[in-house]
Amino acid sequence: MIVGHEEPVSALLEAAHSGRMHHAWLLAGPQGVGKANFALAAARWLLASAAGPAVPPDCFDVPEDHRIASLLDAGSHPDFKLLQRLHRTNSEELARSITVDQVRSLQPLFATTPSLSPRRVVVIDAIDDLERSGANALLKNLEEPPAGTIFLLVSHAPGRLLPTIRSRCHQVRFRSLSDNQVRLVLRQALPEADEAELDALVRVAEGSPGNALRFAGLDIAGLDAAIEKLAIHGDTSNGLRTALGRMLGVKSAQARYEAFLERAPSRIAAEAKRGRGDMGATIALWRQARDIADRAVRQSMDANLTVVEIAGLVAKLAPVERSAKG
Repeated sequence: MIVGHEEPVSALLEAAHSGRMHHAWLLAGPQGVGKANFALAAARWLLASAAGPAVPPDCFDVPEDHRIASLLDAGSHPDFKLLQRLHRTNSEELARSITVDQVRSLQPLFATTPSLSPRRVVVIDAIDDLERSGANALLKNLEEPPAGTIFLLVSHAPGRLLPTIRSRCHQVRFRSLSDNQVRLVLRQALPEADEAELDALVRVAEGSPGNALRFAGLDIAGLDAAIEKLAIHGDTSNGLRTALGRMLGVKSAQARYEAFLERAPSRIAAEAKRGRGDMGATIALWRQARDIADRAVRQSMDANLTVVEIAGLVAKLAPVERSAKG
């Protein structure tokens, strides 16, 4: 079920029913608000409505037992293709980009007519991840779209795309969700989560359920509370940061450690937005914390020492720390 995004849903349904369906749709908006889910649900509805049996005309709800839904769920629909970053060889890590070879792999699909209906759908999640040569290869298909093909292109930063790609797409904007909408998405995704965890995840989501889901099961409320304690009370004895470093520095805490690397600089940034204290000094602290966090995992820095260092920067926000410095 698509939560929120009524305008994008209506725009695509109206275009499909009008018989004047644009061949390329640029789904643009903040990361994690549901653009990819929208693209996949729209693709399912477009293919099912074209092939039959009939599906609801006013929403993307396709019955699970629909023959097209069954093919898509099995990954065997001949008229559907999803391009996204692949896993590196023998690794759970994703590649940095969608390659030109992945784009070229679409050509056999385009060499024939659609198999099950007059329509085929290609979803790219996200087009921002295309390497430059891949973007140029895709542009040829957008300039001369294969008959019956609809492209659904997810973009978190449409301004960075080639102008020639943007100009060939019908752009639809996606907005951040309300807290109530975020909670509804999280409840669907995390049926066993208690209300306290949902409350914490809604707070960190900032309108993006996808952002919140990355922190599910990590006691993000406890982590944020520890960071907040540093920001308010400081840590003149070094005890708080040392304990936090020991807790997050073990291998089993890798996921919480990575969450800390994101949440701690965000807390400093929030202080700057509030305009408290020396704005220039606070921004300098944020840049320093962000730079350390950016390098930490990539360079396999010692987790314990990294937490202690960043926690020390957060502690400098506290009035007692500022006074001691003065």
